[in-house]
Amino acid sequence: MKPLIGVLCCNEFAERPIQAVASRFIAPLARLSDANVLLVPALADTLDARSIARRLDGLLLTGSRSNVAAARYGGHRDQTPLDEARDEVALALADAMIEAGQPVFGICRGLQELNVLFGGTLRGDLDGHHLADEDRPFECLFAHGHDVTLRETGLLARATGARRLAVNSVHRQGIDRLGAGLDVEALSPEDGLVEGFSARPNGAQVLAVQWHPEWDVERQAGSRAFFQLIGEALAA
Repeated sequence: MKPLIGVLCCNEFAERPIQAVASRFIAPLARLSDANVLLVPALADTLDARSIARRLDGLLLTGSRSNVAAARYGGHRDQTPLDEARDEVALALADAMIEAGQPVFGICRGLQELNVLFGGTLRGDLDGHHLADEDRPFECLFAHGHDVTLRETGLLARATGARRLAVNSVHRQGIDRLGAGLDVEALSPEDGLVEGFSARPNGAQVLAVQWHPEWDVERQAGSRAFFQLIGEALAA
């Protein structure tokens, strides 16, 4: 049987509250990670994190239009929009997965959530180097990007055989202080912002990136490598 990976939803509104996740996060998990996907609602009062963790082989915390609430990391000013119910579920479920020795992965907001889980902090003062003009059409947002440098001995460098990747960049929040026990995987050479990290607490593979590998997975070898690493961790 294929491994089962949970993908966390977001709270959105389409005339009424709904649970939503972009389809583009799901397709690479099926095709490149060889996994079955289970959508997990971001509704804290509807699920028990430890029970869910026992049934999953891995977890992906996706990107989102919302930002992590400042209260989660001791900050003083929120970057709106927020999704505090997702904050609660993401931190509780990722913690339960890691405690159970199961792999957890993060993309964009997911990286920020995992950094907070490991005791790190976030910043919201990023400039246009990282943030695309939000007045542009949606399909043009991800054309904005920059290079990142990869740690020579890191998972991403070994998987890609590269020391530098061109990545997209669409995020208002970023890492301020890196969480305890996290190893840097990628840095923005322009300002030193941590763009990727990994760890193996309790034998659980943790890997997160600030960019959106799901967006250009068909065109970028580095993006495909991210989902292939997910597949290897799930199979293990």
